[in-house]
Amino acid sequence: MNLTGLKDIIASDSALDQACGSISSARNGVFVVPAGARPVVLATLSEYGQAQPLIALTATGREAERLTAALRSWTDSVEMFPSWETLPHERLSPQVDTMARRIAVLRRLVHPVAGDPHAGPLSILVVPIRAFLQPIIRGVADIEVVRVKVGDRVDLTDLVDRLTELGYQCTDMVESRGQVSVRGGILDVFPPQEAHPLRIELWGDEVDEIRAFSLQDQRTLGEAPDGLWATACRELLLNRAVRARARELATELPGATEMLTLASEGIAAPGIESLAPVLTSGMDRLLDLLPADSPIIACDPERITARAQDLIATTEEFLAAAWSTAAGGGQAPIQAGEASFLEYEDIWKSDDRAWWELTTLPPPELADALGEDTSDALAEETKAVVASPTLMSMGARDVRSYRGDFVSASTDLKQLASQGWRIVITTEGPGPARRIRTIMAEAGVRVTLRDDIETPVEAGSVAVTTAQAGQGFVLPDEQFVILTESDLTGRTGSTTRDMRRMPSRRKKGVDPLSLHPGDYIVHEQHGIGRFIEMVSRTVGHGSASVTRDYLVLEYAPSKRGQRGDQLFIPTDALGQISKYTGSDQPTLTKMGGADWAKRKAKAKKAVNEIAKELIRLYAARQATKGHAFGPDTPWQRELEDAFPYVETPDQLVTIDEVKADMEKPIPMDRLLTGDVGYGKTEIAVRAAFKAIQDGKQVAVLVPTTLLVQQHVETFTERYAGFPVTIASLSRFSTPKETQEVKEGLASGRVDLVIGTHSLLTGTVVFKNLGLVVIDEEQRFGVEHKETLKALRTDVDVLSMSATPIPRTLEMAVSGIREMSILQTPPEERQPVLTFVGAYTDAQVSAAIRRELLRDGQVFFVHNRVDSISKVAAHIQELVPEARVRIAHGKLSEHQLEDVIVDFWNHEFDVLVCTTIVETGLDISNANTLIVDRADVFGLSQLHQLRGRVGRGRERAYAYFFYPADKTLTETAHERLKTIAANTDLGAGLAVAQKDLEIRGAGNLLGGAQSGHVEGVGFDLYVRMVADAVAAYRGEAPEEKSDLRMDLSVDAHIPEDYVPGERLRLEVYGKIASITSPERAADVREELIDRYGPLPRNVELLFDVARLRSIVRATGIEEIVTQGNYLRVGPVDLRESQVLRLKRLHPGAVIKAAVRQVMVPLPMTHRIGGEPLTDEALLDWVETLVTKILVPFNA
Repeated sequence: MNLTGLKDIIASDSALDQACGSISSARNGVFVVPAGARPVVLATLSEYGQAQPLIALTATGREAERLTAALRSWTDSVEMFPSWETLPHERLSPQVDTMARRIAVLRRLVHPVAGDPHAGPLSILVVPIRAFLQPIIRGVADIEVVRVKVGDRVDLTDLVDRLTELGYQCTDMVESRGQVSVRGGILDVFPPQEAHPLRIELWGDEVDEIRAFSLQDQRTLGEAPDGLWATACRELLLNRAVRARARELATELPGATEMLTLASEGIAAPGIESLAPVLTSGMDRLLDLLPADSPIIACDPERITARAQDLIATTEEFLAAAWSTAAGGGQAPIQAGEASFLEYEDIWKSDDRAWWELTTLPPPELADALGEDTSDALAEETKAVVASPTLMSMGARDVRSYRGDFVSASTDLKQLASQGWRIVITTEGPGPARRIRTIMAEAGVRVTLRDDIETPVEAGSVAVTTAQAGQGFVLPDEQFVILTESDLTGRTGSTTRDMRRMPSRRKKGVDPLSLHPGDYIVHEQHGIGRFIEMVSRTVGHGSASVTRDYLVLEYAPSKRGQRGDQLFIPTDALGQISKYTGSDQPTLTKMGGADWAKRKAKAKKAVNEIAKELIRLYAARQATKGHAFGPDTPWQRELEDAFPYVETPDQLVTIDEVKADMEKPIPMDRLLTGDVGYGKTEIAVRAAFKAIQDGKQVAVLVPTTLLVQQHVETFTERYAGFPVTIASLSRFSTPKETQEVKEGLASGRVDLVIGTHSLLTGTVVFKNLGLVVIDEEQRFGVEHKETLKALRTDVDVLSMSATPIPRTLEMAVSGIREMSILQTPPEERQPVLTFVGAYTDAQVSAAIRRELLRDGQVFFVHNRVDSISKVAAHIQELVPEARVRIAHGKLSEHQLEDVIVDFWNHEFDVLVCTTIVETGLDISNANTLIVDRADVFGLSQLHQLRGRVGRGRERAYAYFFYPADKTLTETAHERLKTIAANTDLGAGLAVAQKDLEIRGAGNLLGGAQSGHVEGVGFDLYVRMVADAVAAYRGEAPEEKSDLRMDLSVDAHIPEDYVPGERLRLEVYGKIASITSPERAADVREELIDRYGPLPRNVELLFDVARLRSIVRATGIEEIVTQGNYLRVGPVDLRESQVLRLKRLHPGAVIKAAVRQVMVPLPMTHRIGGEPLTDEALLDWVETLVTKILVPFNA
């Protein structure tokens, strides 16, 4: 990770030495440096002089991120000052983590604390030009941070108040950045600039422990040795002065009245930052906050100047578009002049510090001194040139890119090593480093693998290490070369990588059962009711009093004109209820009436029909013998280590499930649903590799030719260096190539084929097919899948989709197919901002320009081939500076391929296309999607289209336009409403379920059952299908009898242990669903981790859950306190049992006719005693049930 040992070699360059001297004496100048050497040059310059930090300007935010990552390999204390993703006048606030990172940097600039890992002084600050030109609210850098370390004494209430003042939001559970939650002596807080939230445990008022924890399952991950350093969450804090100012201005600024009214009440409305100039004491330039002698160095000054002009032009255009929308009844934009971007020309060289330009283009004055350098051989001579103290050129140049040609790379490096050169190769991760070492060693190069390079490399050797160096460069005078992974492979590594944070292999996420009053609930015995509230009831007096929590459900009234009947459900019986999904307004059932039984019976009849057919399919599949794959090989682990992202917990679990399925002799049939961009392809990459390791062939079936190309890229990149032969079959293949691939598949030479429907034509013969992967499963018809199954009945099948079609979803949830759900978004992913509205030219041109500003690209979807050229020409008129191209299915193969490859390589900005992009096209730089005539698209299409953007860290925008002059049909309105409502990450499954509701599941194997789904609710319906299937299979479905257990046990969750209704419900649900001692231990461990040691009442809940499972296994349906007796039933006692019962419990009453027994409740003393409660009572009941009532009952 560290390249500091190489700095001395580079520092000996004479031009660099001169530049260091000139900058420390505050001269302005120009330094010509190749792009690859830029990070080490900046690191050397920053360490030479006393003036710190050195400020490096870049043209874009993405370049700033790359430069920051590369600089961290060369020096310490490097930070990036990010810019807002929003424009100054938008009604959108920047992301919380962006604002917090900015505040943290400003704090370190203005008030550094030496020796503090969080707040220490900076050596280099990387600033994109957008952040440099944006005014900053005065006083932001002076906001006090909250600093807490282990051993500190703190007042918890005071600490929470300070965090709230800094803009943190108090919640019952921390679920996102900028939230804080308190439970007893535990404080959870998520500082927005941190990777993980922190849990602070107090012992009295002393901080005992500070640990990081995972949002996914709320369990701790490990110690946080640096403690808590919490900056403010917002740059504009709504303190008393700001709220008072907002109250005054509410009447003066008509366009912002609503926003200001909310601000005056302390609520931060989106976009409130745009009013900062009028709400605060003023704005500062970033330049004014920098130390007076900090040198400013512009990297690529030509691009920075162009970008600065674009910024101002786009802001003005956005304002114009917003005003034109306002004229049509939209909201007026907010204009506060001082928030606008500053003019770059006014700032550049505006004071007497050192202002330098770091360029790759030698100015004319240098060209003569440099001479011509035409050859591109690796060790070509390049001399350092010092034309004057303010103009020089480094004696280094960029390396030639090998683009995956490892043979010539090995030959060149071997030759250089023999001449005594020092060579370093850097890779993004440890996996590729090991592979490159192997390749080089096989070619006869003397190569070593090093974790860090803190000491110089020996002459004549090659060192391979893991570091983010960006690009490589050559220093001929010093006989030194540094090559990066991208120089060798021709591919750039990912920028969102995060050097493997701690993924957790825990399956159970936290899903608080959020019930709101009015939600519909399905109770297995009583039917559909409405949730009213959760109440606590205390029964009994004195030491015998017990408190229990109940859910109150309302059912249809038993008499007309009366209030609805109410049912109190004890929270230890939560397993009996589920949330209702089906129609929007189901009818409530009557309690105890025949209505619910009828509905269930009707649904059951339909279910039985379906189950018969499903069972036939299932039995056929179970009877087939497939190939049982072997366990993972060392190569498999090497491939998985080389994955450049952090796997999400869901991904880890799913990978394990898929591998386990593959290792069984029954053929796998698994559906993998996960939202677009949630890492489904990586799971396919690993499964395919596992199959190939076993000598099997793999077929990857995708719906479009473009996707074939993209998957070929992905698989080739991931399998680089492994002996795997990959081929593709699609419209793009020439007849000769197609023939070769077919022969390769038949002979077994090709290991993996990626193709479209052409794989299914019947002319493709595999020698040894072992796995079929179907991507974007919703795009294939049933007959395609049947053809596939007919190909080989014994192959493993892995289907992947973000929005499975209703039929597939139905089969998956009914247990005919295995199903894995990826619900965790990758780190740093954000929801796509979705706009639905009438089409206007101003909106379109502003949306395109906004994307161009951040170097992004735009998809414009227009689904009519005949008019697509006209639309593209119109866009070109609207945004003349944009490069616009067209893509649709009627282009010839090579035209289409060229367009997509060019878009991929960022050769143009706007792709006007048909829905050809809908399926799986992954271009992480395209973050704006505009859909024309969105009213004619299907729901899953809209969701898939939206999934094409927002695949990186950047905020993405999706605009769904419909014609302003046409009325929408009801279905179109419903669809657009659904897509606008489901904008959260991972909304794919919600959209699919809504689709199942809007369309019904169609004729799933005959039997139109959407009516039945509506009648009993989706969850219960699915359970009924699964039970029916189990019954036909000969397994007795577990009959969940309604066990009524009412004992005087003080088992409940105190409010001060788990605050908040939804969290208590979640814990009740977890305890109620315990089925094994292992699960009980797991839940217990989780509660101690999240809420602290278990109080006695909660321990009792575990005991009650254990007793319930014991009693349920015996077939007893009720154990209820009745006066001084305990009523138990139904029981059938033999004579010997009756005698034993009467001997041990004199006074017991046996009601044989109703199969009940009444046993006197035990007392603490025979005379004058109190009734037994809590643990003692539970032990007594367990003994009674297991030792007396049941042994001979079987």
